[in-house]
Amino acid sequence: MPRGKKVRDQSVEVNAPEGAAAPIPLTPAQRKWLARGLDQPGGKLPLFDAEGRRVSRQTVQACLDRGLCEPWFANPLKPDWLVCKLTDLGRASLADHR
Repeated sequence: MPRGKKVRDQSVEVNAPEGAAAPIPLTPAQRKWLARGLDQPGGKLPLFDAEGRRVSRQTVQACLDRGLCEPWFANPLKPDWLVCKLTDLGRASLADHR
């Protein structure tokens, strides 16, 4: 069996073939945040929710840890704000929940 990237799903690790995007279950907060990147150039994810509040750091970190998003670029004005974009795995996980 070819080795692929490891994908974390809660406390279970799944070996997905390299290049494959096996959908991962999403929490409602993760789904809501990630879905906002579908309409954005390059899959850019917002720093703030629809009500103008900063997206929970816990939500962002969980998505990063699970490979649903990745850092896009450093924000020189606010280095503690992580600008992220959707990954193929994030897109596949969103499509799996429609």
